[in-house]
Amino acid sequence: MILAQGDVISTDGGPANPAAGSMSVIARRLDALPLTHVHGAILAVCIFALFTDFAEVALSNAFAAIFTAPPYNMPRGSLSLLLASVFVGGAVGAPIFGMLGDRFGRRRALQASLGLMAAGSLAAALSPGLASLTLARAVSGFAIGGFPPLAATYLADVMPPRRRGAMLLVCSGLGSLGGSAVIGLVYALALAPPLGVEPWRWVLGLGAVLAVLGAVLFGLMPESPRWLASVGRTVEADHVCRRFEYAARIAPSASLNEIALAPGSLLRVGLDAPYSAPVQRRRTALFIALYTVAPWATLGFPLLSSVVMLQKGFRVDQSLIFGALSLLGPPLGTTLTALVIDRLERRTCLVALAGTMAVLGTVFAASSTFSALVLSGIAFNTAAATYGGILVIYATEILPTSVRATALAYAWAGGRVSAALAPIVLLPILAADGPHTMFAVITSALVLSGILVLGGPRGLSGKGVA
Repeated sequence: MILAQGDVISTDGGPANPAAGSMSVIARRLDALPLTHVHGAILAVCIFALFTDFAEVALSNAFAAIFTAPPYNMPRGSLSLLLASVFVGGAVGAPIFGMLGDRFGRRRALQASLGLMAAGSLAAALSPGLASLTLARAVSGFAIGGFPPLAATYLADVMPPRRRGAMLLVCSGLGSLGGSAVIGLVYALALAPPLGVEPWRWVLGLGAVLAVLGAVLFGLMPESPRWLASVGRTVEADHVCRRFEYAARIAPSASLNEIALAPGSLLRVGLDAPYSAPVQRRRTALFIALYTVAPWATLGFPLLSSVVMLQKGFRVDQSLIFGALSLLGPPLGTTLTALVIDRLERRTCLVALAGTMAVLGTVFAASSTFSALVLSGIAFNTAAATYGGILVIYATEILPTSVRATALAYAWAGGRVSAALAPIVLLPILAADGPHTMFAVITSALVLSGILVLGGPRGLSGKGVA
């Protein structure tokens, strides 16, 4: 669907009355703002909801342990299908929710994602059998896949340029704690299951409650003024801008009389929108490629590093301790990086982190002592989490507002597909040829990532987004 600049998209998807507005004026007003309590509230709600999203994904790790042991003893094929259902659902759901974010607004799409996540979690908690559980997890995955790119898009739209990178990294770092929290909760409940109900059902039910609460909280947040202006809803964009300006205790820097759309411009909305112009096509393709390549290293390592430990002769309990310790670095690393990220050039950071991961992976493969493996594992996972956070920042800065959610969601979907394929490909390589060969594949993916990044445009550190 193509919208002439000045047309308005109504809330029911049909055309509404024409309105005058200028995205450039709205963007200038937003970019001039300091951080306010409104920004802080948006960040807090995004962290809370992302925490829930990460917890839902991490449940798959718990399922892998729970359903392979008595009394379930689930066949490997059935377990693989259950674990893959979340990633498959995410790959399908991400671009659809991205399109909804560009079509109906960031806030509504985020609420829809959380609402569907709650429905899927509740259905999984009440599931009577394997088939219904797998289907419910696919529904949850459909929603889970759409949330992270939507949240990143929303934050990039509203955060001041001088703090945009920091806020995105803080959200990513603190939200990722949901994974550790849900695994800990499952094991804590397993010691004394309330009312005799399996712990994983309680956790899924709690996830549904948290997702509903997140959807309610997003209803209290303002819509992105940048998005409102991009679809011609000028009066609403001005009203929301004033809400931010009042929070900053500054006078509005423009009046409605100053806001006028440039005639003849076109906005495109739909699943094909990121491919409607050559520049958008190239940039969308770049980020799909980067997100598709990244999981071979950033996810392949944490998933299989414990298996490498077993191959090196360590006990299962030592491998589990290693896995727990290696997860300590990412939240701390990304949060600390937030202190300096808005002074750093994005492409340089990404290339440096890719090189660091290649070196650390080689060190890990060659190490034989527990302490060396733990230290290199923590360092690798920290670098991988920071790489993922900065890649999100880079993508949200380069992709324009009118297609940001859709294009980023396409890229995210590519990452979900790779996330499902990486262990399937890497585990046989590890079993047949050992860790050095597996890490050679991971290093190749990191080298390709560096080449792709160097071929892309410069980031917009400290500058307004389009």
